[in-house]
Amino acid sequence: MDLVVQMWKFLEARRKFWLLPIIIVTVLIGGLLVLAQGSVVAPFIYTLF
Repeated sequence: MDLVVQMWKFLEARRKFWLLPIIIVTVLIGGLLVLAQGSVVAPFIYTLF
């Protein structure tokens, strides 16, 4: 959680809110890959990337 707090403070201090969508999409794609790693859908997800 400390990393999330530090990232938010960085975004507030530097006014780089345009980075927020990039960070969110990266985290969602990473979570999707981790969750689908052992499933039947994994080959189809990996072909997207």
